Amino acid sequence: MPFEEELVIEAGQSERNYWRDLWRFRELFYILSWRDIKVRYKQTVIGAAWSILRPLLTTLIFAFIFGRVAKLENPGSAPYLLMVFAGMLPWQFFANAMSDASNSLVGNANLITKVYFPRMIVPASSIITSFVDFAISFGLLVLIMAWYQFLPPIQVLLLPVFILITFLCALGIGLFLTALNVKYRDFRYIVPFIVQFGLYITPVGFNSSVIPDKWRMIYILNPMVGVIDGFRWCLLDDPFRMDSFLASIVLMVVMMAVGIGYFRKVEKTFADTV
Repeated sequence: MPFEEELVIEAGQSERNYWRDLWRFRELFYILSWRDIKVRYKQTVIGAAWSILRPLLTTLIFAFIFGRVAKLENPGSAPYLLMVFAGMLPWQFFANAMSDASNSLVGNANLITKVYFPRMIVPASSIITSFVDFAISFGLLVLIMAWYQFLPPIQVLLLPVFILITFLCALGIGLFLTALNVKYRDFRYIVPFIVQFGLYITPVGFNSSVIPDKWRMIYILNPMVGVIDGFRWCLLDDPFRMDSFLASIVLMVVMMAVGIGYFRKVEKTFADTV
């Protein structure tokens, strides 16, 4: 007879066992992740091909505007299109993950109001869908590098570090925004504006070397600056920029601390207010 784990909910127990419950409800995490992946491109004509077309079309537009119209140059040896696409991938992963996570609790209101489980599973599982998009788009990057006959340097082995930073930054700010979105639905309209504005102050269409030194301390307060600089260092052998890397690490820790702290503070009210 298979062993069945019994869950007992008592006053105060959920607080003490919260992090252990996250592990106990891991199957729910898998189920929600797989459900989101299956419905992501449901009833679309080209399906998962959108995960390739979206970053590719945006990259072509940015490469034309910044490379041909604005005449910006890539100080490295990689073609301009490749430099833009190497920056577009982590940005799209971060932007999609943050947007999906911020709407995740409202989108699962029926589930939240009926059964107990650690609510943090919902925004975390939504980010997995964006990671699958990122993985598919990364395959296109490999093909583009092969087309240009561009071999990545040895530090490409450190690329998972920057992917992890992107994941944790998106999770931290996603937890904060989804908790706010439960009570203030205005954030449904604010988040797309943040994403659109962020795209233009993040080094996606240009290289960080074009930023004057006097603005650099403000510039690196964007956590994705260090991530995109790191991606280009790993993939295109651009110079490693320690200041933006350290800033991204610090900002990631701050966003995770603030996101988890606020989410846990208001989590008990979700079922009543969502």
